[in-house]
Amino acid sequence: MPDPHHLAPQRTPLTEVHESLGASMTDFAGWRMPLRYGSETAEHNAVRSAAGLFDLSHMGELFVSGAGAAAALDYALVGEPSALAPGRARYTMICAPDGGIIDDLIVYRLADDEFLIVANAANARTVAGELTARAASFAATVDDRTRDYALIAIQGPRSAGILARLTDVDLTQVRYYASYPASVADATVLLARTGYTGEDGFEIFSAPQDAVQIWTALTEAGHGEGLVPAGLAARDSLRLEAGMPLYGNELGPEITPYDAGLGRVVKLEKAGDFVGRAALAERARAVPSRVLVGLIGQTRRVPRHGYAVLRDGAPCGTVTSGAPSPTLGKPIAMAYVAAHALPANDAASGRNEAASDGSDGRLAVDIRGSAEPVTLASLPFYRRSS
Repeated sequence: MPDPHHLAPQRTPLTEVHESLGASMTDFAGWRMPLRYGSETAEHNAVRSAAGLFDLSHMGELFVSGAGAAAALDYALVGEPSALAPGRARYTMICAPDGGIIDDLIVYRLADDEFLIVANAANARTVAGELTARAASFAATVDDRTRDYALIAIQGPRSAGILARLTDVDLTQVRYYASYPASVADATVLLARTGYTGEDGFEIFSAPQDAVQIWTALTEAGHGEGLVPAGLAARDSLRLEAGMPLYGNELGPEITPYDAGLGRVVKLEKAGDFVGRAALAERARAVPSRVLVGLIGQTRRVPRHGYAVLRDGAPCGTVTSGAPSPTLGKPIAMAYVAAHALPANDAASGRNEAASDGSDGRLAVDIRGSAEPVTLASLPFYRRSS
């Protein structure tokens, strides 16, 4: 008999579209999502050279509103949302009292007293609960409106040109990490210049009933421009090349922002207390014991999540993400490596920078019993031309 406690994965407003396109579907964070439509490498390359269309409707949309919303978020998050002007967005994190990362987030300030928090699908419910608890002593309310939104992303160097045909917003005036109320394909949306691919692009928050209309219009506008639908596999290889962390890989409850090389998102100087301040202040003063680094494989074998990093044959770290890089033509990975195994300048600073003196030549990754040589690489592996 079926397990009555096992819930079927949720379907996004675009699931039928993905199935009609022949997508390989997978269960991801409680949702039925497209993994790929054909070749994930072709989808990856299309985003780098033209444009890709992504369904991100599994992400969590949490609204914090009220006269005390800004103060509540300053207390709840490591960043300083109160410093955001309406219409602007920022990458931030919510941490536990011990400094461990509960989730990484994008916070959009929609108005003086209203914020949209976008959380990872697997953590949305946890983040909603944490925000509710942390906002309890402020004049603010937290509302999980994930089911009220579809989220479509168009990413790549041709994305602005394609989208411009369908919107009333002058995209040349839309800054990076900004959001605007807009019309796209005759639907009312929140349009943001944000993304997770390392390319220019936009994310479109719409009512679920408008998702198919918007997706279809973008597909038609991108016909002849190289736009393709892209799945989770391409999204992962794109974000890896761009050196962007993934919760559950580079980020998690045993990792602080400083461990991940993201101490810049922690605003220790902001007024007032915030959850995790004491632990994070202590961590900011400490010499790092491990550093998140980039690795480039010197053979065709691919380092994968969980594989051991070796120095002179001895374990010194663990791969957090790894994949073939279509752009570099080599396997790449991110890994946490013990500071003592790195060149002294990188270990002391916690920087994700490549050694230039060849001192990383004894690094390898244990791939199914074979020590495959790797070299340190600066993160990100890929940076788009401006």
